Amino acid sequence: MSNIRVFGKVSERFIEELKNSSAAFILTIGTTDTSLIPGITVAGASPELTHYTPPADAEFLKLGKCLVIPFPPVTPDGKPTPALVSRACLLLLDIPSIIVDAGSRVKPLIPHVDLVGEPGKDIRTGTALSENGARRILENSKMFGKEIADTFDIIIIGESIPAGTTTAMAIMIALGYDAWGKVSSASPSNPVELKTNVVKEGLRRASLPRTDDPLVAVSRVGDPVHLAVAGIAAGALEEGSRVLLAGGTQMCACVAILKHLGLNLDPEMIEVGTTRWIIEDKTADMVGLLSQIWPDYALLVADYSMSNSRHPGLRAYDEGFVKEGVGMGGLLVTALVRGFSPDEILRKVEEEYERMIR
Repeated sequence: MSNIRVFGKVSERFIEELKNSSAAFILTIGTTDTSLIPGITVAGASPELTHYTPPADAEFLKLGKCLVIPFPPVTPDGKPTPALVSRACLLLLDIPSIIVDAGSRVKPLIPHVDLVGEPGKDIRTGTALSENGARRILENSKMFGKEIADTFDIIIIGESIPAGTTTAMAIMIALGYDAWGKVSSASPSNPVELKTNVVKEGLRRASLPRTDDPLVAVSRVGDPVHLAVAGIAAGALEEGSRVLLAGGTQMCACVAILKHLGLNLDPEMIEVGTTRWIIEDKTADMVGLLSQIWPDYALLVADYSMSNSRHPGLRAYDEGFVKEGVGMGGLLVTALVRGFSPDEILRKVEEEYERMIR
């Protein structure tokens, strides 16, 4: 399989279905007040703007422009959102996309599915979500997953939530896995010590050394998005659709939630798709996390580069910036599996980028 790296027990049947079957992309958005901690994320030009990043990502994905803010989401030094690459892939693939709001402080100004969730609080409080809110997010996301599975054979699920790697680490640790310092970052300088201290404080305040209940883990030190991604996946799997979890180390937390919900994680039915930038991130360990949580894990990696781009903002991805988000890895995997070359994808990304910066 050209330009795809395979880790774990990837199923040929899954690849064949991903290549030929009807598919839809679900972008699950939400916020956590953990993103307001200075230095914890660069998924926004400032901590205050991180609450605008998920709805702006959703709008850019659908429209090629943003409504809640006058410009697409960027890092503090101007690196463009991964929604740019995801949008380019969707235009090439010509598959539908649906925005799902799991719990955002700022709502996107476009049609979307509302799970009637709630935004996450700072996990240092030890009460990130209300128990009723977490349960409602899970129930409503499973309902949506079942409904969407009636129409599509493959459900590709991505996320947008600034500080999501920190909450993902907290969820995995609360569920009993060694995730300390193993999650990635949108910055080349992963703030591992800061993330570790935040998670430790959250677990201490929650009085939560370990739990087998994913609703407890998420309501204490999680966020709405990881729970919703897992819920949508669970609903779709129960109805017989295949699921591609599209993202980086955050998807390891979604896999952990699914496992603790009692789902059968069959590589013929569910796999993870990410970018080479995540796998090559020396400050993270996605393969190690997946193998801990899911011994039969199946991981597809898009061997894609933008180092030859004529735009410095795009070449920055190969310098350790951004790496993942907005389903970018899973959509790149899907585009490559369906026969689009890396050069074709890059041309489309550059076309969208040049239109964006006009």
